[in-house]
Amino acid sequence: MLHSRLTIDPAAAIGPIDRRLFGSFVEHLGRCVYDGIYEPTHATADEEGFRTDVMDLVRELGVSTIRYPGGNFVSGYRWEDGVGPREDRPRRLDLAWHSTETNEIGLDEFASWLEKVGSELMYAVNLGTRGIQDALDVLEYANLRTDTAFARQRVANGRPEPHDIRMWCLGNEMDGPWQLGYSTAEEYARIAGQTARAMRQIDPDLELVVCGSSGAQMPTFGEWERVVLERTYDEVDYISCHAYYEPIDGDLGSFLASAVNMDGFIESVVSTADHVKALRRSDKTIKISFDEWNVWYQSRYNDVDKITDVDTWPVAPRLLEDSYSVMDAVVVGSLLISLLRHADRVTSASLAQLVNVIAPIMTEPGGPSWRQTTFFPFSLTSRLARGQALRVTLDSPTYDTAVFGAVPVVDAVATHDEATGDVSVFLVNRSLTEEVELSVDISAFGAIDAVSGTTLADPDVHAANTLAEPERVAPAENTSVRREGSTVTITLPPVSWSAVTLGAAQGGGEGSGV
Repeated sequence: MLHSRLTIDPAAAIGPIDRRLFGSFVEHLGRCVYDGIYEPTHATADEEGFRTDVMDLVRELGVSTIRYPGGNFVSGYRWEDGVGPREDRPRRLDLAWHSTETNEIGLDEFASWLEKVGSELMYAVNLGTRGIQDALDVLEYANLRTDTAFARQRVANGRPEPHDIRMWCLGNEMDGPWQLGYSTAEEYARIAGQTARAMRQIDPDLELVVCGSSGAQMPTFGEWERVVLERTYDEVDYISCHAYYEPIDGDLGSFLASAVNMDGFIESVVSTADHVKALRRSDKTIKISFDEWNVWYQSRYNDVDKITDVDTWPVAPRLLEDSYSVMDAVVVGSLLISLLRHADRVTSASLAQLVNVIAPIMTEPGGPSWRQTTFFPFSLTSRLARGQALRVTLDSPTYDTAVFGAVPVVDAVATHDEATGDVSVFLVNRSLTEEVELSVDISAFGAIDAVSGTTLADPDVHAANTLAEPERVAPAENTSVRREGSTVTITLPPVSWSAVTLGAAQGGGEGSGV
């Protein structure tokens, strides 16, 4: 057994945890919308055709802000196709995913669904095939209550109250050649800056997200961020980050250390943003919206030919429906640790995506819905991470990886809710073979009257929840947790994610147990 030691202290605050850190993403892609959140013939469907079993799982997952309607889809999307009487809505070709879009679900329906699940809408505008005027039109439709053409249209469509969308993405992945209307940094910065200034003439208090690179692997990464921010710094509030992870050539050790890459990615973008801030002598700090992140086995789809005959493009085909293992869930838990570790700058994030498409929730048409393994670290972290994120002092053995060199076996972050006194510690054991006995020094927190732990692990790290076995994997109480004075000890199984909760003696409060 390996041994590790962790010290946590409320004085080592990173920053407050914004609830938007636990956001997700719904794109008109595959079965995410149709046969996912919306299936009017399903036994659980409500009066609007939304699956109530899926809504229950979304609430349990604890997602805050949901980014919509894309994604690659948005760069060819005409938002007005999705409003008004359904019988009048056109069917369109979706060039992003070689599918046919029926437009049965649009802005109004999705906003209604969000009200039911208790999440906030984060809307992406089309800066691929459209531009400034389109952004202004959808903003007027969504947010204004004045007597203007698009506001009147929304009222006529049955939505008398504005949607009041506060957070807007200025396009999506505009550096990617796969994107309709992709451009250079200079070209994108010009249109994004113009669009931002125009939108702020309607509402100066909007929160605007400018596109960063599609990923740190892009050849323009870094330079793209610098150019775009130099030209839009005064107009925007966030810059986006996107990252997906999978094991390459069976290298599970490096895969389990994916958070090392996320840490470096975030810190690089922060450095670039702060460089631009210094050059401009600005007193404003740009935040990060990590609005696409997940485990995604993209290599599984590299050899799949797109449907090329436009007459056969299907409606809601099964696309990107990864089945997630215990190992994948542990990586997702570690990526959440990375996001919390940067809570001072990452104040919005979106797990991509929510249902069926590389998602924590799966459905079968006419059948059940179920939780994938990745559901659990997200839902528990969303519920337990409250107050301030804390920087921890960690003494851990290391292991060698092909990609990142020597990496700590244990990954960890803590949170502290000053209002209740409760503390949560999130832990990953990256070792493929060894248990870790972890000692946590909690002396800085005074009296603690409740200690509990939950662990997600399995002897088969490739075990998954499927239609045939929807409850094969689930977190369980970690009975090894014990406290002796100011030290809490827990045993972490190989390839595991764990949450330890410490309830304050003055009454604990929500989150004092799992």
